Amino acid sequence: MSSCPDPEKAAPPGHGTGGVTHNHHVQHAENTGMETIMDENGHEQAPHHGMSIGQYIKTRFTTLKPAMRPAPNPIKLLRMITARQWAFFGVAFFAWTWDAFDFFTVSLTVSELAQDFGKSNTDITWGITLVLMLRSVGAILFGIAADRYGRKWPFVVNNLLFIVLELGTGFSQTYSQFLACRALFGIAMGGLYGNAAATALEDLPPSCRGLMSGFLQQGYAFGYLLATAFARGLVNTTSHGWRPLFWFGACPPVLIIAFRLMLPETDIYEQHASVRRTARADKKGGGGVSATFLREGKVALKKHWLMLIYLVLLMAGFNFMSHGSQDLYPTMLRSQYAFGANAVTVTQVVANLGAMSGGIVVGFASQIFGRRISIIVMCVVGGALLYPYTFVSSEAVVAPAFFEQFAVQGAWGVIPIHLMELSPGAFRTFVVGTSYQLGNLVSSASSTIESTIGERFPLEKKGGKVERYEYGKVICIFMGCVYAYVILLTLVGPEYLGRSFDVSEDEDVREVAGEEVVRGAVAGGHGHDGTAGSGSEDGEGGREGVGKAQRNEVERV
Repeated sequence: MSSCPDPEKAAPPGHGTGGVTHNHHVQHAENTGMETIMDENGHEQAPHHGMSIGQYIKTRFTTLKPAMRPAPNPIKLLRMITARQWAFFGVAFFAWTWDAFDFFTVSLTVSELAQDFGKSNTDITWGITLVLMLRSVGAILFGIAADRYGRKWPFVVNNLLFIVLELGTGFSQTYSQFLACRALFGIAMGGLYGNAAATALEDLPPSCRGLMSGFLQQGYAFGYLLATAFARGLVNTTSHGWRPLFWFGACPPVLIIAFRLMLPETDIYEQHASVRRTARADKKGGGGVSATFLREGKVALKKHWLMLIYLVLLMAGFNFMSHGSQDLYPTMLRSQYAFGANAVTVTQVVANLGAMSGGIVVGFASQIFGRRISIIVMCVVGGALLYPYTFVSSEAVVAPAFFEQFAVQGAWGVIPIHLMELSPGAFRTFVVGTSYQLGNLVSSASSTIESTIGERFPLEKKGGKVERYEYGKVICIFMGCVYAYVILLTLVGPEYLGRSFDVSEDEDVREVAGEEVVRGAVAGGHGHDGTAGSGSEDGEGGREGVGKAQRNEVERV
C-alpha cells in the first residue's frame, strides 16, 4: 500500500519527503532512510517531524532523489476509477476548461478590443490584470463556502455568475463597462479552482492522483485551445467583431450546471461534515456545526500559516510562468513577426497540444519520481527552450512552442495534487483555491509588465500605421527570471507524496473534535460504491474511511 505520512503532523511546514512506503506495521522512508514516526494513537507523522531548520535545509537536495515508485500501467489506473468518481472528475474538468476559455477570450482579442474602445493594447491588458487581481476574493469567499456547506452549491453559483458576466462583457459599450465586467468576472472565476480540484481528486484512489492531476490541470490548456479555435471562427467573421466570442462563452456553463446538479457531495466532504455533526451531538467543545468548522479554521491557521504563505509564493511563480509565456504570445506573433490569423491559430493550437501532453505525462511521472523533482526538471527544460520560443521568426516556431508549453504545463500538471497533499484537510478547497488565486494576484500584472517594457523596444512600423514592439526579447528575459524563481521555491519547499486524505488521518480534525468523535463519525458513515463506510471490519473503528477499499485495490495494481 503506497501512501505518505500525514504532513499535518510535521513540525514546521516543509518537513516532508518524497514517497514513503509502508504496510500498517512496517514502515521505511524511500528517499531519506528515515523511519516513519508514529504517535501514541498509531497515526503517522512525517519522516522529518521534529527536525531543526538546519537539518531540514540539509535534506533539500537529498530528498530530490527520485522516489522510484513502481510505475503501474496507466490503463489499469484509469480502470480503478469508479463511474461516480469519473462523474466528479468530468464536471470539474469541464468547468476548469471553461474557466480558462473565458479568461483567454480577452488575451486573444486584445487588438480588436483596443480598436473598438479606442485604447492601447496596454490599456486592454488591464482587463486581464483586474481578473487576476480579484480572483483571490472569489477564492476566499467560495473556498470557505465549499469547505463549510459542500462543494456542490458554490460550484453552481460560480457557473451562474460566469453566464451573466460573460454576456455582460459581450454587450459592453464602453471601456469602463468592459473593465467593470472583467473585475466582477475575476471574483466569480476565483472561486472555481479549489472547488474543482477537490471535487475531481479527493475521492480518487491514491495511485491515480498524479495521472488525474495532470489531466485536470490540462483543462486549462484545453480551454486555451478551444478559445483559440473559436476566436478564429467567431472574431471578425460577423458584423459584431469580437463580441460573438463572449456571447458563445456564456452557453456551456448551462450544461455544466445541469451536470453538477445531478451529482451528490464527495465522500471526503461527507466525512468532514459527519465529524462536525457528531461533534455537535456530543457537544465536543460546545456549539454547533458552524462552531466546529470555525474551531477547525483557527487550528489550521495557527498551525499552517507558514505553509499557506509558502504556497502563495509558489503559486505566484507558477502563474507568472503560465501568463508570462502565454498572454502576450499571440500579440508577439502578430506584431513582431507579422504572422497572419491562420498562422497564429496554428501556432497556438500546436502549443496547447504540447501543453496538454506535458501535463498528463509529467503528472503521471510525478507519482513515480516525486512532485518536486518533476517540477524542477520541467523548469530546466523550459528555460533551455526560451530562445527558440521567442526568437524564431518563421512558422517553424511551432516546434519550440510545442515543447515550451509541454514544459510549462508539465510542471503545472503536478500542481493540483501537490497543493491538495500540502493543504490541511478540513480547509482543502479554501487553501488550494486561495493560494492559487493569491498567486494570481501577485502575478496579475505580468502581461501589463511585458507589454509596458516591450514598448521600450520599438520596431520599424510596417505600412507606416501599426506600432510594433520587440515583445520576444522581453518574454525571454522575463521567463528566464521566473523559471529561476520557481526552481528555488520548489527546491526549498515540502513534499507529501501519496498523502492520505481520510478524515481519520487529519490531525487538525482530531484535535478539534477528539479521537473518539472522529472514529465514531467515520464508522457511522456509508459510501456510495464500496469505497466509504465504517471500516470497522479491520477493527480500527473506521480509520481507513473512504480510502480503505481504494488503497487495497492500489496494492493489487
